[in-house]
Amino acid sequence: MGNFSNLSGERAVKIFLKFGYRIAHQTGSHIILNHKSLPTLSVPNHKELAPFLLRSLIKKSGIDIDEFLSHK
Repeated sequence: MGNFSNLSGERAVKIFLKFGYRIAHQTGSHIILNHKSLPTLSVPNHKELAPFLLRSLIKKSGIDIDEFLSHK
């Protein structure tokens, strides 16, 4: 399993976009991502995401953690 430190919300969104997500809208500091067949994600647009939060978003999306981090 990879390292989750120092990944910003903006960078996480860019990686999710590579997996077919699209930006639906932004509410406050949260970017809402949609996908045809995967659950909707709400990614905080912060300088650094907490590792447990990022892990939770990746798990919810159904993307393999190592595959996600390889796009880091």
